[in-house]
Amino acid sequence: MVFRENMATDWLGSIVSINCGDSLGVYQGRVSAVDQVSQTISLTRPFHNGVKCLVPEVTFRAGDITELKILEIPGPSDNGPYGDFQQTDLGISGVGFPGSSSQNGTGKLLKKPGSSAPQSIPRRTDMKNQDVATSPQQHQCSKSYMDRHMETLNQSKVFRRRHNSWSSSSRHPNQVTPKKSGVKNGPMKNKDDECFGDNIEEIPDTDFDFEGNLALFDKAAVFEEIETFERKSGTRSRGTPNERSSRYRHDENILESEPIVYRRITVPQASKEFCTDSGLVVPSVSYELHKKLLSVAEKHGLTLERRLEMTGVCASQMALSLLGGPNRLNPKNIHQRPTVALLCGPHVKGAQGISCGRHLSNHDVHVILFLPNFVKMLESITNELMLFGKTQGQQVSSVKDLPDTPVDLVINCLDCHENAFLRDQPWYKAVVDWANQNRAPVLSIDPPVSEAEQGIDAKWSLALGLPLPLGERAGRVYLCDIGIPQKVFQEVGINYHSPFGCKFVIPLHST
Repeated sequence: MVFRENMATDWLGSIVSINCGDSLGVYQGRVSAVDQVSQTISLTRPFHNGVKCLVPEVTFRAGDITELKILEIPGPSDNGPYGDFQQTDLGISGVGFPGSSSQNGTGKLLKKPGSSAPQSIPRRTDMKNQDVATSPQQHQCSKSYMDRHMETLNQSKVFRRRHNSWSSSSRHPNQVTPKKSGVKNGPMKNKDDECFGDNIEEIPDTDFDFEGNLALFDKAAVFEEIETFERKSGTRSRGTPNERSSRYRHDENILESEPIVYRRITVPQASKEFCTDSGLVVPSVSYELHKKLLSVAEKHGLTLERRLEMTGVCASQMALSLLGGPNRLNPKNIHQRPTVALLCGPHVKGAQGISCGRHLSNHDVHVILFLPNFVKMLESITNELMLFGKTQGQQVSSVKDLPDTPVDLVINCLDCHENAFLRDQPWYKAVVDWANQNRAPVLSIDPPVSEAEQGIDAKWSLALGLPLPLGERAGRVYLCDIGIPQKVFQEVGINYHSPFGCKFVIPLHST
């Protein structure tokens, strides 16, 4: 293809379609320049295979063009972006050009030396809104969009011609047509702009970079600046992460009348300390001091029967919570009745466990009580067994009668602080082996201090009144209130203030 001299003036402003072969495809756009010296033609606002390019102008060599079609030639009276539609099929022979393709047979865009991007030719002085030139292969949309757009425009112009001719023929001879002042290119220009005036080049082609913009904000520097200003101006500081939050519950006072004292319990000698969820310090006591405390409380009327009842109630409340609480124990889950294995020895610790089993059985828990046979039992155990026999609980004396499958919870009351000879009995070893082989979690009630005296590893341990210095095998320690008055603590040299608050069983954390 060869460009002649009159093409520069004949084709400027025309909308053309250039076929560059299978490798480069088809381009459409408005002719902005024709250079007969370098044999190039430039298109503004080009479309590649029906897809709008990012570059504002693309330049082609004559040897790369296999076919050229003029889609629209601007009319002399139409100064808008589109003239009257005329389509002329100007193939290779239609314009008198040689019927050869490019020299290498593939056709390529005219490029700058040493550059991979197409050559960008400066636009005419009357062309405006020039964009930044990039590669036309970076952004593409449908070819049919351009064809449908041109077809809609042609139909609109045909309709306007028919409408104008009908209006002029039907107008009264004496009727004067009002003239609209300040309207460019006639009154129909505004309708064209309203229908087709959206500038699609203003639509952003890339997404907003949230991460990049967020990286521009230096949070640490801003906070440091705010803190420096607050220190200089004397305003209230927001506080550091180590300080307590300024949020309050509905039952807390905003104004504190006096400083909070977290150490409200003092003992003569504490080998280990615990703390509650609210931060109160609870020191441990030795077994001798704990035994003395219970003896003094019994002299003042807190008898063994009362202590057993309080221990059974608190232990059963904790066991019910461990079994699932209201989610497990409700009328809809009668078929999922929990099973608890209660292992008790022939001592006061065992009597506490039997009391706990009675309360659990009253709450529709299947309790299996293990208690070895002895010729003579303690009176406290006999009384608790009599009450337990009035429930639906099951009592066994042999390890063979314990369930083979894992139960929901094992409550350990086998160990005591004094009767060490029981650990050598065959029944004790057998039940310890059963508990260790069973995969159920274990709750120990008032376990002994020495870890050597604990044959079963516990997940939870429940201490009475004040905790003992329990070891790691005791698991997580809980403390229950068995009703010892404050002045009884003072008699044994303990300065005591209740850490329980509104509860009877609270968790303790090692400090």
